[in-house]
Amino acid sequence: MPSSPRTDSAPSGSPLVEARLRGVAANPGAPSGVLLRLLAPSARPAWPTLCEGRALPAEVVEAVLAHPDRAVRGAFARNRYVPPEQRGRLVDDPDALVRARLAGGPRPRFGTVEALPPDVLETLMTARDGEHPDGLLTAAEIASELDFSQQIPHEFHRRMLHHPNPGLRAKAAGQWLWLTAAQREALLADPEPAVAEAARRHRRHLDPAAMEADLPEQDCHARNLLLINYAVSPAVAQRCLTDGRDLSSLARNPHTPREFLTRLARDPDPDVRERVAARADADPALLAELARDPVAAVRTRALLHPLPRTRPEQRAIDRIIGLPAERVGPVGEMFVEPEPGWYEACASSPEPVLRRVAATCSRLPRDVVQRLAEDPDEDVRHILAYNHPLAPPAIVLDAFLATPGQRPYLLTLARLPRTGLGPLLDHEDPEVRALAAADTGLAGPPVRELTDPDPRVRRAAAANPLLPLDLLERLLSSPPLLSGPPLPDGSPPASIPAPVSADPALVEGAAANPALSAERLHALLDGSGLPTGGSRPVDTDR
Repeated sequence: MPSSPRTDSAPSGSPLVEARLRGVAANPGAPSGVLLRLLAPSARPAWPTLCEGRALPAEVVEAVLAHPDRAVRGAFARNRYVPPEQRGRLVDDPDALVRARLAGGPRPRFGTVEALPPDVLETLMTARDGEHPDGLLTAAEIASELDFSQQIPHEFHRRMLHHPNPGLRAKAAGQWLWLTAAQREALLADPEPAVAEAARRHRRHLDPAAMEADLPEQDCHARNLLLINYAVSPAVAQRCLTDGRDLSSLARNPHTPREFLTRLARDPDPDVRERVAARADADPALLAELARDPVAAVRTRALLHPLPRTRPEQRAIDRIIGLPAERVGPVGEMFVEPEPGWYEACASSPEPVLRRVAATCSRLPRDVVQRLAEDPDEDVRHILAYNHPLAPPAIVLDAFLATPGQRPYLLTLARLPRTGLGPLLDHEDPEVRALAAADTGLAGPPVRELTDPDPRVRRAAAANPLLPLDLLERLLSSPPLLSGPPLPDGSPPASIPAPVSADPALVEGAAANPALSAERLHALLDGSGLPTGGSRPVDTDR
């Protein structure tokens, strides 16, 4: 540590103090004693970073779970960096908003989400109003958050059909469109009246007359949902064709009466014809006709997927065709997946679209992954980088450079290279420069990047442990101290001007620097006005 005096104090609530608190909260080297102090009410600006934005030691997890402020517990409920078993302990939290945030899942929501434990899922899915004193949100509203959170694995959905809890068996009826005839009959014959009633209610989905009765006349989400997924009566199909309305939805619906498909296949709208060409139940003669369509997209869809087809295969193609890799991103599991052998066959296809489909499969063997990693189609390589745990680091970095929209997700992947990035320090994109500025294997400390015009780069550079401690102290001081020995590159201390040194991005980054000792981190909290909580904890892990 330098001998110059430190002046860490700053007005409480000032941007610099808040930046300092956020930095300490993010510091990967901060021991439990430091992090526990950040749970004080005066450290509220650091709570999102501390409770939602990082992994936490066991001692801190216990303190977070027992914290009296729901903002702390609610932030932890959305933490994507802790095991779902830890978040799941909030399932019986007395505050409905905390339970809703647990049910809603980690934020931001990108990529795949780890499933909550089965007992937690069961509790959330079968909760009833009145079980908790807080009635701000209903149990159904919280369960609805869970339904869209991606935290329920399809295997759990399948087990619900035979679960001893009748509430879960009743919910299993919601999968009616994907159930076999035997599974539907079992639910209809369930000895629990609520289960049988749920099955009868969902049976309407495959009853054309019921669908016709339920179909709203006005354009809305409910109308579109029914016309895409549920049984269609001849009268409804005829009315749509007569009015020239909802034909694309009708062409997608697997239950559209077959006698209407020929008319849809000859509709003037190429999107409607393409939908027919994609169907898993396409008639061979009609498919041959569509393979000669004047519109290339229709021909492609007719020829791309040879007969016989399955609906899972069709859906696997549907979710990537016509989209660049950046919009495909990481894909979730489907309720019914194609056979792995089909994906492997797609990986050997001369059609780039099918190789892109193959790249979405996280179960491909290593040799197939290696072949796709060298594919001449960059979308194949990028989709593989998003979706396969064996994707080589080089193509993950390439995806990071080429697809800015997926960078927040890619930054969560351990296989994204964090070293060897020196050549990227001069990249035109500040997000790329920030990644490079954090490289702990650089030839020298990223001093120049402390004056980068973008605050993300400045923060990343200030958090790099390659920076000398003397420079860190100058960045952390308030007001900034510009005196000191020359920097490692030989430039004088005054080359870091005062306005930049006082910038919150630099203060936050410097406070997050793992080179700081536990004693220094405590001193930063002291200067920020945080209570010690009695005698200062002994930090034995530093």
